This record gives sequence, structure tokens and C-alpha cells, in this order.
Amino acid sequence: MNSTDLFLAVLQTNKGIIYKIAQSYCQDAEERKDLVQEIITQLWRSFGSYTGQVKYSTWIYRIALNVAISFYRKGTRRKQASSPLSEDILHIVDTNVKDETAENIGFLQRFIAELKELDKALMLLYLEEKSYREIGEIMGLSETNVATKIARIKGILKQKFSSIKT
Repeated sequence: MNSTDLFLAVLQTNKGIIYKIAQSYCQDAEERKDLVQEIITQLWRSFGSYTGQVKYSTWIYRIALNVAISFYRKGTRRKQASSPLSEDILHIVDTNVKDETAENIGFLQRFIAELKELDKALMLLYLEEKSYREIGEIMGLSETNVATKIARIKGILKQKFSSIKT
């Protein structure tokens, strides 16, 4: 298999990562398309230097999150977007879920959208049920640092929830 075919196979297998990150960082559908294209371009540029020391998914998360954070920062400077999460995401809930649970999911998504870019990336990976070790590999942090940051972010989110429940 040549490198182009291998790249396309890896991309096809892991495309959900790219779309999930793009959806988390871009409010506008056209911007999401641009971000997906930029992520794929950066993955292709980096593909020749992939060493195999980490799984493809870890490598893709790392590049995609770095591209998304840079893209979001550029977009924020261009126009002060109120939320990097799509309004569509804020309203996606399971119709079988009780109203209070659906409301809490909406609050959680909004609170995560308000986090700093790196904290948002950590929570995205945490909610994907990645281990602290995997998150550390993707983000370039130690396991201990990941655990500390996630505990701090959870504290922030709990505080925000307690402020709306009073």
C-alpha cells in the first residue's frame, strides 16, 4: 500500500475524531468545513514524519486539537464569537431523557464552551473516556498534570452548576 492509500485509510478510520473536534471548536458550518480541511491538510503534511510511537488516533487528536485551537484563536481575533461550540450542539439531547437531565446536559455543554481552549480540549478527551495516560500523550502533558487539570476543571464546572441551582 502506498503512502497516499495508507493516509486515506487512516483518515477514513479516524474521521470521527476530526469532525468531533471541528464541531466543538467552530460555531459556523462553513468555518467547520474550513477547519476540517485545515486539519486534513496538516495531517497530510505531517504524515511522512509519523513515527508509529503512538496510535494513529492519538497522533490525529494531537494534530487536530492543535490546529483547532490555532484556528479558533484566529477566528476569535477576526470576530469575537460568543461560543466556540455550535448552537446545534447545545441543543442536541436524547428525546427520551428527562427534561431536567436534558437541561443539565445543555448547561454542561455551555459551561465547557466557556472554558479556555486547552481546558476545553482536556474535557473533550475526558468525556470521550480517554485515560489520563492517553490524554497526556495527546496533549503533551504528564498523567499527573492531566489529573490535576481535570480535577480543577471539574471543580469549576461544579461551581457553575451550583450557581444555577440556587
